[in-house]
Amino acid sequence: MVVMVLQRVPGSLRGELTRWMIEPQAGVFVGTLSGMVRDHLWEKCVKRLRDGAAMQIWVTNNEQGYKMRTAGDLRKDVIDLQGLQLVRTPHRRSDPWY
Repeated sequence: MVVMVLQRVPGSLRGELTRWMIEPQAGVFVGTLSGMVRDHLWEKCVKRLRDGAAMQIWVTNNEQGYKMRTAGDLRKDVIDLQGLQLVRTPHRRSDPWY
């Protein structure tokens, strides 16, 4: 299973992904893809992001059972902590809790 989350991307890119995956929510794509197709679609997304952002999560045989990768300007970062991928929300200076 592969999940892709796209933000602020061209409509044509979203339309192209619907050839391979379903879009149950705007910008969220889910499907069962081979590794080759998954990587090919990721490369397409990265090339066509413009000012948008993308995150891809897929099932794999590791401790967590999945892997993640991101591209573009997301509000969250994926960090690797001793082999575990974690999602971190960076503090913004404008945040009153900073």
